[in-house]
Formats: sequence, structure tokens, C-alpha cells
Amino acid sequence: MLVVAVDELPPKSLPVPREDGVIVLAHGEVTGHRHAIAEPHAELLAAPEDDDDDERRFLRIIGASAHLVHEEHGTITLPGGVYQVIRQREYDPDLHAVFVED
Repeated sequence: MLVVAVDELPPKSLPVPREDGVIVLAHGEVTGHRHAIAEPHAELLAAPEDDDDDERRFLRIIGASAHLVHEEHGTITLPGGVYQVIRQREYDPDLHAVFVED
């Protein structure tokens, strides 16, 4: 997963509901763990439908910072701002591009 700072949200972005009170950026396919943010001053948004097949998600942190937590990795502190959340892919010559599994 890659979180990249951007200047602004796409127009008409829609809120993505929280899961069990937290924002889930990604679920680990192998371990079942999740990359999550619990702070109430953060929100996950989806870009409106476009011609791309990829789902475009954005994270907005209002305030000083928020903590991205994963059970198997160290916590990452993200400063306030707007970010695009990108699910990274890897190339497999037999399958072409596949999502990176965590």
C-alpha cells in the first residue's frame, strides 16, 4: 500500500463507511490484518466513478496528524492533509499485474 500526499480531493468524492469504528485502508489477504486509522478527525473518501477500472480512494486528515496502524508493521504517523491511497501491484509473468499481498 502506498499513501501519497496530493493537493486536493477529486470533486464530488464520497465518504467510505468505517469498519468497526476505524478507517480501513486495506485488508491483508494472507494474514487478515488491516491497515487502519482510528482517529475521528480522519476520513476515507472514494473518487466518483471514472473510466479507470481501479478504485480511487483518498484519505483526508483534519488536524495535526493521524496514526496508520498495522498489527505486523510499525505505526506510521501521517501529518494533516489529503492523500491518495494506492494499492500497489506486482508483476507476475504468468498472471500479469496482481495486487501485492500482505
